[in-house]
Amino acid sequence: MSAKLNVLAVALVAAAGSSIAAEPAQPAPAAAAPAAAAPAAPAAYPWVVPDVDKLPNDKYGQMVRMGRDLVLKTYQYIGPEVADPAKRFAGNNLGCTTCHLDGGAKKDGNGFVGTYVGYPAYKAREDSVQTIEERINGCMERSMNGRRLPLDSVEMKAMTTYMRFMSTNVPVGANVAGLGLPKPGKFPDRPADPVQGKQVYDQFCVACHGPEGQGVRVGQAGDAQGYVNPPLWGPDSYNDGAGMNRVIMAARFIRNNMPKGVTAEAPVLTDEQAFDVAAFINSQPRPKKAGLEADFPARINKVVDAHFPPYREGFTAEQHKFGPFKPIIDAMNKEVAAAKKK
Repeated sequence: MSAKLNVLAVALVAAAGSSIAAEPAQPAPAAAAPAAAAPAAPAAYPWVVPDVDKLPNDKYGQMVRMGRDLVLKTYQYIGPEVADPAKRFAGNNLGCTTCHLDGGAKKDGNGFVGTYVGYPAYKAREDSVQTIEERINGCMERSMNGRRLPLDSVEMKAMTTYMRFMSTNVPVGANVAGLGLPKPGKFPDRPADPVQGKQVYDQFCVACHGPEGQGVRVGQAGDAQGYVNPPLWGPDSYNDGAGMNRVIMAARFIRNNMPKGVTAEAPVLTDEQAFDVAAFINSQPRPKKAGLEADFPARINKVVDAHFPPYREGFTAEQHKFGPFKPIIDAMNKEVAAAKKK
């Protein structure tokens, strides 16, 4: 079984952002030369979080701090309960830090160290090269269930300035240790089980997120103060277009970061528990995003756990949502291999 699981983990990473573009094959040399040693993988750049509080109180420092505040307390500045209707860009009372832990400072927690210098970047969901501003607005429309920030708004400028500061001294193209989420773990080669997931939820999650996934508010509804612990489903959570609504993505986040305070090096949940509880959470009701069928317009790049149409031939919505994912990955790899031969 371990061989299957390792194949699954590797293939999932490749499937997440693969492109069919490739260099044409070159003819072999007439006389075979001794095989050259493979180039060593670049050393990982260390996870170093710069200290915002050491910045001077000048315009740049103020902009960075504003960006940090927007990430930590999104609901207080652009949430649905703020006093000025024109500033209600987010459609729920989550914070960016709900998914980008510790304001983007947590290693292996969707952090921001190195993120800024990775853009512009190709994104399979849009099949286009995206700027950092476009990536932020993708989160605004999906995880925040809201609307896009104007590119020239002070809020957008503050967020991008903060993200740039978080990448201080990180060179373009650096392989930053702990950026994003760790690769998929050894998830079982079976469907994720929401029934088993509920047992995991009741044991490990309910104390913070509540029996109905409603979370724990700082104050009361309407006060624009957000949550101590966020809702995981329901009307004030992420919508079904968010990356966190995909079982593999959610399982990676949960396994390496939950319950609150754990690390990738010392997790509490097993891979199987994370897999199943992700299925339980994402089986609950949440806001709908229109137009998901337009995601991944280059269908060959559609990630295997994206469970909206169109589906890969021979696979159901149920299998795209819960797995088993290895048969879908195998089919995807065949498509990619065939496309490369054309």
